[in-house]
Amino acid sequence: MSNQFASLYLFINKAINKGHKRSVKAKKNILASFIIKGGSIAIGLILVPLTINYVNPTSYGIWLTLSSMVGWFGFFDIGFGHGLRNKLAESIAKGEFVLAKKYVSTTYAILSLIIGGVLVLFIGINPFLNWASILNTSEALGDELGVVALIVFSFFCMQFVLKLITTVLTANQEPAKASLFNFLGSLFSLLVIFILTKTTEGNLIYLGAALSFTPVLVLTCSSIWFYTQDYKRYAPSFRQVDFSLAKDLMSLGAKFFVIQIGALVLFSTNNVIITQLFGPEEVTPFNIAFKLFNIVTMGFGIVVTPMWSAFTDAYVREEYDWIRNTLGKMRKIWFLAILGSIGILFASPFLYRIWVGDSVDVPFELSVAMCLYVVVAIWQTMHVFFLNGIGKIKLQLYLVTFTALINIPLAILLGKWFGLVGITMTSTLIFGIMGIVFSIQTHKILNKTAKNIWNE
Repeated sequence: MSNQFASLYLFINKAINKGHKRSVKAKKNILASFIIKGGSIAIGLILVPLTINYVNPTSYGIWLTLSSMVGWFGFFDIGFGHGLRNKLAESIAKGEFVLAKKYVSTTYAILSLIIGGVLVLFIGINPFLNWASILNTSEALGDELGVVALIVFSFFCMQFVLKLITTVLTANQEPAKASLFNFLGSLFSLLVIFILTKTTEGNLIYLGAALSFTPVLVLTCSSIWFYTQDYKRYAPSFRQVDFSLAKDLMSLGAKFFVIQIGALVLFSTNNVIITQLFGPEEVTPFNIAFKLFNIVTMGFGIVVTPMWSAFTDAYVREEYDWIRNTLGKMRKIWFLAILGSIGILFASPFLYRIWVGDSVDVPFELSVAMCLYVVVAIWQTMHVFFLNGIGKIKLQLYLVTFTALINIPLAILLGKWFGLVGITMTSTLIFGIMGIVFSIQTHKILNKTAKNIWNE
């Protein structure tokens, strides 16, 4: 048995260390990310029934909707995060480490000023917001929801700036280290929620505080560690803040910002639409189905995440053959993802039963719709990461803006016709269109036939 394990280890080690230096680094990060994110997925699956049992399906739906609404403010970085990711990757590829440190320092300074102003504004208007009406729930919960919103938003603002460490790590093609933060945050959240179930009655305020504080704690400790160790040369410094670099960051970042706003509409409005059409209790089965099939999306995301900055590096060095070969391998992985999604679909009734028991009923037709959505979403993601990495995003900007405008009315229309399935169908149609367009653009760029908007 020990000889078999030794042979397997040697085979895996040889496979990982074979090929271009950039590919080897990517493969190591993908393998590490699978292990880390596999743990995060497992914890996330355990956390769902634990949280539902701590409160109840309706309160859990309220929490999901509120947290997703607060998450919308993540787009107040105005694209600086993605701008930093590309500019930092370019600087590292060219060996311009002083410039890299200035980009990091400037981004921290700008985002701190932005989110600080947003927090002050929110504190001022929060007492006047009717959260019970916004979340379509009982007026008796109004005061409690106001407190939860303030707690969640305050911790979110801290996380808003602290999470830049993940951008720095990813830009240096080390996303596995960045994914470790999510794992630790999820692990601590699980421990805290478990303790709450043993010591308190179901309470949204406790739930919001627990799930909001743990990521901030992890990011704070991680930032201190990395910026005093391996990433000391990139550590933010007041002396290195150079607001003249904001233009460089925004030249690409502004486009990413508009795309982020469009993505906000495409990804984050479903819970609100469902709440308004069917009530917060229906958010829970929708998200249960989404979380189950999102396992495939997360698995594929582990593969493509290191590729964004790897594509940037390869494009700067004009290594087009490497890009073509890498995209070819990603398409093969996409076919495996299709098989995985179909397997989960047929096993879904059993998986739901052992996961959440009888507390939540997920219709099989919703699972079918979610399976199809995942397959289509992964296809477009593969090409988007390449285009984002090389900064050719103008066509994406226009297309995402257009689809964002039609998403809400189309989701409402299909939702009224087909229920939760209609909400999912809307996302599938939109991502299907984008996937076709972006695959054509990728083909044109790699064959050097892209002109005008196809090459911008």
